[in-house]
Amino acid sequence: MDFKKMLQNMDLDDMKDKVEDIAEEIRKDPELQKQFKTEPVKALEKVLDVELPDEMVNKVIAAVKAQMAADKLDDKLDQLEDKLEGKVDLLKKLF
Repeated sequence: MDFKKMLQNMDLDDMKDKVEDIAEEIRKDPELQKQFKTEPVKALEKVLDVELPDEMVNKVIAAVKAQMAADKLDDKLDQLEDKLEGKVDLLKKLF
């Protein structure tokens, strides 16, 4: 697979979707998560089943890390929202 040609033919939405898919695959596999933290290039190549050109790998890794961080932040915000919702319900009962 020529990853460079594939990327050149993708529009921004396709790239975003691909990054989201990669991040999700890494998030759901604890071993892959460990490998991504220590050897992100090898983990990415494993997910994509392709050897990446050096000039592209850091950009893809950065995008995947950003997506994973955004997903984690979203999960934390959901948890906070749930907690606050419970507190608001308690306050409403007081008044």
